Amino acid sequence: MSTEHLPAFDPRDPAGIDDLLTADEKAVRASVRQLCAEIEPQVAGWFEAGRIDDPRGLMKRFGDLGLLGMHLDGYGCPGMSAVDYGLACLELEACDSGIRSMVSVQGSLAMYAIHRWGSEQQKQDWLPRMAAGTAIGCFGLTEPDHGSDPGSLRTRARRDVDGSWVLDGRKMWITNGSIADVAVVWARTDDGVRGFVVPTDAPGFHAPEIKHKMSLRASVTSELVLDGVRLPASAVLPEVRGLRGPLSCLNEARFGIVWGALGAARSSFETALRYAGEREQFGQPIAGFQLTQQKLADMALELVKGHLLALHLGRRKDAGRLRPEQVSLGKLNNVREALEICRTARTILGANGISLEFPVIRHMNNLESVLTYEGTVEMHTLVVGQALTGLPAFR
Repeated sequence: MSTEHLPAFDPRDPAGIDDLLTADEKAVRASVRQLCAEIEPQVAGWFEAGRIDDPRGLMKRFGDLGLLGMHLDGYGCPGMSAVDYGLACLELEACDSGIRSMVSVQGSLAMYAIHRWGSEQQKQDWLPRMAAGTAIGCFGLTEPDHGSDPGSLRTRARRDVDGSWVLDGRKMWITNGSIADVAVVWARTDDGVRGFVVPTDAPGFHAPEIKHKMSLRASVTSELVLDGVRLPASAVLPEVRGLRGPLSCLNEARFGIVWGALGAARSSFETALRYAGEREQFGQPIAGFQLTQQKLADMALELVKGHLLALHLGRRKDAGRLRPEQVSLGKLNNVREALEICRTARTILGANGISLEFPVIRHMNNLESVLTYEGTVEMHTLVVGQALTGLPAFR
């Protein structure tokens, strides 16, 4: 059969998934990819040093490109589609998971919480500056002893006689915490779990940075300490009570992870493919050996399936038809397969696979965090299991 009339085969897109994207979506992807190309030469150094040289400046660059709260409407937010946002997350994580996390936490957690559940005054006060990247937000839900079980959180907010709120507690593993201007903090009250918009310069608020990480090192990760933090009555998010509030925010962020993990996997796959064509053993490039080709074919196959799943979920989200269980399905599959792709790519690079001269070990280490944050493998497995059977098995 002649293939002369067919498009050329593209190893970067073996199934031709680009045919399913619009010209505008490709333009969004190209803009983010260009920004990441400027950032990427610095990322390995940030990872090795365990810090980003100028995180506030980096956030401002993201704001200038319209990446912060890009899928939200109004208040300076671009109001772009879920697929646009997903493509941006993919390109950001192809650069580094920590870079994508900065954007996800700002837009899909902190900004989304205020946009979806906040008062008009809270939206006016914070969202335009957060969209521009001149104000940074973080999201305080996870606690030292309560991660997968947020219903047991211990951070407490009590009403004082003058109507103000007083917050006490600790939050853990909070991205952007030490550089944030505002924290969305979830606390137990006499009226159930409530969210609070907490300026980080409030007396009693502290955000020490967490050190000694071996994953997401090119990211600011912090503990939040709230020691008698007093807030006005207007600080509470008025439009939600209970766990529905924080869980809705997590669902937004998980959608970005469905796409983002593919970026780390794509970067590792392309590195392995290029390396296999250049590295010679036994008189020929290792790409010419059957076992190497099997690894490359399997990686490409899982990338294709992950892309199709992410794009399908994105189209459903844009149509208002995406269920939380479907986001769990995507996060469970794509992060798990992305991590396996990175591990397989590492084997193709051999000893070079553990060097930061190549991105593979960095992506692999980062995905170990992505695998468990915003819902562990076990939790998403049980979410899908309950959806399939109708029976909860969390306890």
